[in-house]
Amino acid sequence: MNLKQQIEADLIKALKEKNTVTVSSLRFLLSAVHNEEIAQKKRGKLTDEDVRKVIFSLVKKHRDSIEAFQKGNRQDLVEKEQAEMSTLEKYLPKQIPEEEIKKIVQKVIGENKDRPPIFGKVMGSVMKEIKGQAEGKMVNRLVRQMLDEQKEDN
Repeated sequence: MNLKQQIEADLIKALKEKNTVTVSSLRFLLSAVHNEEIAQKKRGKLTDEDVRKVIFSLVKKHRDSIEAFQKGNRQDLVEKEQAEMSTLEKYLPKQIPEEEIKKIVQKVIGENKDRPPIFGKVMGSVMKEIKGQAEGKMVNRLVRQMLDEQKEDN
């Protein structure tokens, strides 16, 4: 069973259980997946990796919404967004801890010892290696921090 089929099965289960938060989250997710299929002209043929990219982008939107609602003191909307986000996160791979990401960044920077590392190249290499197992904002912050530390050492 591929990831899309699993989501569809979970939607049916949530409908039977009358879990409105899960139902709305999964319907929205399946709609986004369908839109991506149309955009890529691959009706029903997205890979699990493509579906994970859609899920990851929706989770990122939920995080941004949570941040905005917290600034606006809208706790009711924060809780709703968090519930929807947690439903979606179940379909993402386990997230890599920050310490592991630091090791990966150090390894990538170490591979470029002969020339000064460029932020974009380091960031691209790290993101390829972690493949959606960490949030881009955190990786960005760690790469910048470690490159700054390296500049100070030289």
